[in-house]
Formats: sequence, C-alpha cells, structure tokens
Amino acid sequence: MDSNDVDKRRKYRLMNRKKKIWISVGAIMLLIAITGAVFIWEQYYRMNVCNFSSNDGESHGYYILPDASIDSVLEIVLQDYKIAAETDFKWHKKRLLFNSVKPGYYRFPAKMGNREFMTKLQLGQQTPIRLTFNNQIRTREQLAGRLAKQLLLDSVSIIERLDSTGYMQQYGLNRETAVCMFLPDTYEVYWTTTPDKLFDRMYKEYQRFWNVGRLHKADSLGLKPTEVATLASIVESETHRQAEFPTIASLYLNRLRLGMPLQACPTVIFAVGDFKMRRVLKRHLRIESPYNTYINRGLPPGPIRCARGSTIDSVLCAPKTDYLFMCANPDWSGTHLFSSSYGKHAAAAKEYQKELNARQIH
Repeated sequence: MDSNDVDKRRKYRLMNRKKKIWISVGAIMLLIAITGAVFIWEQYYRMNVCNFSSNDGESHGYYILPDASIDSVLEIVLQDYKIAAETDFKWHKKRLLFNSVKPGYYRFPAKMGNREFMTKLQLGQQTPIRLTFNNQIRTREQLAGRLAKQLLLDSVSIIERLDSTGYMQQYGLNRETAVCMFLPDTYEVYWTTTPDKLFDRMYKEYQRFWNVGRLHKADSLGLKPTEVATLASIVESETHRQAEFPTIASLYLNRLRLGMPLQACPTVIFAVGDFKMRRVLKRHLRIESPYNTYINRGLPPGPIRCARGSTIDSVLCAPKTDYLFMCANPDWSGTHLFSSSYGKHAAAAKEYQKELNARQIH
C-alpha cells in the first residue's frame, strides 16, 4: 500500500471521528434545547395555565380577612385544591414579588395558574358578593345588622350614618326616611366596600328606581317619593296577600285626600316596637308617638319597614275606589273586607273581634 492510500485512510478516519463528534454535539444540543423547551413550557404552564386544580372540579370562594398571611391563605385554599408543583409556586412567588394579600372575597376557577392566583390576592381583584335584604326589615338597627352580616363592616358604622340626618341630607333624606334608600333586592358589591361607598351605591340604585315615570306618578298623587315609600311600607304591613296591595293603597290614598287619620294598626305596632304583637288593643291606640296614625293625621315621618319596589308601584298605580274602611275577614282567610261606609265596617269589625275572642288571641 503506498503512502497516498495511507493518507487517504487517515483522513477518512479523521473525518469520521469529527462527524461522530459533531453528531454527538448536535444530539447534546438538541437534548439541551428539548429540555429547555420542556422547562420553559412547564414554567409557562404552571405560571399561566394550571398549577392549582380543585379536588371536585368546581370553583371555590374564600373570605380573606385583613392581615391574613400568604401561608394561612394557602393552607385554606389547599383544603379544596391540590398544587401540582410546589417548587414552581415558590419560584414564581419570588419572581412576581408576591409577599402580601389583600382582604376580600375571592372566587377561584377549578383550574388556575400561579399568576392568576397571586395577582388576584396581591392586587385585591375581588369577586363581587350578592348582598340581599328583604321587606322583613323594619328598623334602622335591623337594616344595619343585616348589612353588617354580609359585609366586612360593623353595624355601628352603618347605624351611625342611618341615624344622622346631617349625613343623610346629601341624599335628600333624613334619619326617619333613610331606609327608603334601601330597596329590598339583591345587589352585587365587594365584600370590603366601605360604608360611604355602600351608601353611594344604594343611592344610585334608589335614583335608578325613581325614574321620570315614577316621579311623575308620585307628583300626580301629591306625594314625595319618601311618602310613597312610607305608604307602601304600611300597605305591606297590612297583609301578605299582594293581590290586595293596590286596593289597600287606594283606601289610604282616599283617606289622605280627605284629611282623615289613616288609623293603620301596623303603625301602632311600629310605635310600640313589639313586632310579634297579634292584637292591637285600645290602650295601644293611645300611645304617644309620631308613628301612631290613630292620634296623628297624615303619614308617619318615615317607613315602618323596607318596602319593595313592586309595592311602591302598587301605590303609584292604585285604582280609583271609594273605599275608606277595611277590616280583616272574619273567615280567617287572610283577606280583608273593604267598604265605603262606617256602618258596614263596624259590623265587619264586630264579627272579627268575636273571632279573635273565640281563638283567644290577646
């Protein structure tokens, strides 16, 4: 074999060795790239797509109190969720500077990444709660208590505002008419809302309800919105039968027009303050109170309960009748007997009193 062949073989072996080296380097680089891509994808996935999964596949909500720590919040959340990569969570926590949580109500989806979880809590991106109250609320104290139970507020901060004519004047109301602003319904608010923001929100709802059409109807009756709400509160207190609301409203409107005392028993019960009272007696009719419509003409100074919007509409759209008297039906059906003459009313009232005595209701 001559020297040329030897050189060729040597060069071929060298090329083969270099080729294998480049293939190995390429494989290593590819492996590094794949590993890096997998790492980057996993970090992206855990950060932005899913690192928390609920155990039941449902979303969950939590009330986070002031001064709650990240660890305490995580402990609560992990009762309903499992975390796929705790190491990634800790790394992302440092990267996002996640070092504190804001109080509030937060509802988390069934699956979420670390970013969504941390951002919500760090920036206070709350989920609104459903604030609900009904027409069973009779006093400012009851209203304050009901609101405080559903919000991160104390009842004192609410009652102080409701009791302050100076504060309520900014809404065109006073301490007696303050509850007019709180129409029974369900509202979406933030759990950590402040008292002032809550009152501003309810005033906006109040203004939205009292649109031009309703204001015009109230004006045609010669009543202010607060007076309509006061009359509606009396109507609601007379019966649970909504079908009778318009007729009862018509009766009281007739009395107001004629200057007759309303003589509404629910106002006497409100004046007494015993809302479990089942029978109004003569001694109750003599109680000194601006809410006693047996001794005071016209409407009382404010509502005797939070009247619903639908009942206010019953007053605004009350039919024209000549009724001046009503009496609970002696058949105990929960309905009323309406009349335009006192004679018929007195006869019906006598029968009803007999039924009360027979049932030993005192």
